[in-house]
Amino acid sequence: MQTPTPLQALRDQLVALELDGIIVPRADAHQSEDCAPHDNKLQWLTGFTGSAGLALVLRDRALMFVDGRYQVQVRSEVDLHAFEIHHLHNEPLEQVLASLPAGSRIGFEPLLMVNSQFTALDATHCELVALAHDPFAAIWHDRPAAPCGVIREMPVAISGESSADKRARIAQVLAAKGADYLAITLPDNIAWLLNIRGSDIAMNPVAHSFALLGRDGTVEWFVDSRKTAALSAELKATLTLSDFDAFLPRCQQIAPGKRILLDGDFAPVALRFAIEQQGGEVLWSADPITFIKAHKNPVELAGYRESHQQDGAAWVNFLAWLAQEVPAREVAGNPVTELEAQQKQLEFRQQQAGFIEQSFSTISASASNAAMCHYHSSEKTNKAITRANFYLNDSGGQYQNGTTDATRTLSFGPLDAQQRLHYTAVLKGFLSMFTLQFPAGTHGHQLDAFARRALWDLGLDFDHGTGHGVGHQLLIHEQPQRIAKKVNPWPLSAGNIMTIEPGYYLADRYGIRIENQVEVVESQPGFCRFSSLTLIPIDLSQVEWSLLSEQEKQWLDDYHQQVRETLSPRVNSDARAWLIAATAPLRVQAS
Repeated sequence: MQTPTPLQALRDQLVALELDGIIVPRADAHQSEDCAPHDNKLQWLTGFTGSAGLALVLRDRALMFVDGRYQVQVRSEVDLHAFEIHHLHNEPLEQVLASLPAGSRIGFEPLLMVNSQFTALDATHCELVALAHDPFAAIWHDRPAAPCGVIREMPVAISGESSADKRARIAQVLAAKGADYLAITLPDNIAWLLNIRGSDIAMNPVAHSFALLGRDGTVEWFVDSRKTAALSAELKATLTLSDFDAFLPRCQQIAPGKRILLDGDFAPVALRFAIEQQGGEVLWSADPITFIKAHKNPVELAGYRESHQQDGAAWVNFLAWLAQEVPAREVAGNPVTELEAQQKQLEFRQQQAGFIEQSFSTISASASNAAMCHYHSSEKTNKAITRANFYLNDSGGQYQNGTTDATRTLSFGPLDAQQRLHYTAVLKGFLSMFTLQFPAGTHGHQLDAFARRALWDLGLDFDHGTGHGVGHQLLIHEQPQRIAKKVNPWPLSAGNIMTIEPGYYLADRYGIRIENQVEVVESQPGFCRFSSLTLIPIDLSQVEWSLLSEQEKQWLDDYHQQVRETLSPRVNSDARAWLIAATAPLRVQAS
């Protein structure tokens, strides 16, 4: 008997459950951006390896939804005979559900769907059916085990504030809102609150767990006890520890007569069902930890700055190596490849004393591979890095005292006029953000167009955000602030950590992105600007100098002087001459 494909096996489940369709998100119960293999049902079902997407499997159709970052990648990974490809935002799931026959029974797992999405989908004329059991349990026979990484403590010397003080601060917010409990489902918020870091997923120093914080400051932590073996007795004594699977039953137990704060954009709708079924009241509000965590304290900010100096030294050592090896080895017929470059870069990072691991999977992309903005090289796709094409590297590190993220697009020989123009337009968008002063409290979407103006002038654009928050020895993409076209209600203010990363991607040809991590700082009373944390030379070899303003040129000179002076004592001796040349004043580089 032939083993059914994952898609056919799931369709068999539809029949057994008397459903017309089922929603399969790329999600776990914590809405993690990086799913553990155990939770990545979408990849098992479709082959898609990207970080955002979902599928709708009907009895006679299967639809795959991804955002603009993955429109190219998805078509190379998913069987296009089995799945229709749709844009996650331009052709949303609720629009497709609205086109189905009235009363269609669509199954979903309530632990994997947040309340805001449920509300939108429930407004269609389909019947949403909350599944009591995981439908993949019966069909995914070689499913990996759930992660069980060890949890460590984050010293106050690095976090800058005790867990007790953090709990007291959040408890005051609950009291002000009239909430009895805060149900915490985001692992990075729990990590911040308890001053712990986990290891359930590589490059994401968080632990899969849940927590309840009472308005009196007490915390009940729902976590696999195997993960907490290394924690001190002192920390454990301040907590009530419970089994991971006891979270929903406990919420039901405390619900009667209580008001429990849930974040509608991140808490699973299963929590709402559990609380309301027992007579509790849900108070919908953003988790207050998310906003408070995004305002870094002085100790955290100092840690970011130090970690970026370490990372900058590793980058310079790597770039100096590339500058020597790429031309020489291409001539010798043994070119440097994407995979070799990313491994060499990791080795340079590992030389830094504070380095722990990468902060995300490196994007090492040459030529047309860089047109997929979230590309990851493999033995199958590995390209040579040559003098005829751009090479894009987007990478970062988790350090003891901070998290880094930066992108450089490099060239090792002369490129054509179109590539030079596109590179200059991306650089101008990047520079426009750094030469900008804005009122404190400005929202990210109000600034986004500044990064796109030079591209828009050419009739071009990029289909991803301009910037995102970055955690402190935490997640590389941190809520709530973002800089993007989409409206974001969270204001920017001094102490926020963001990225600035405009780009341009020409399908099947090349990709360009320039990214620095930044600190929002006060520039004058009532106004802010972006101050670069990233200290890495910017490749200026392909810039059309006539298109840069004097202000933009001056910023580049000032920035490169800071990079040169800060990193010269830190880089390897054989990289110092390259650093000095790469950060020379523009009158020297342009001559």
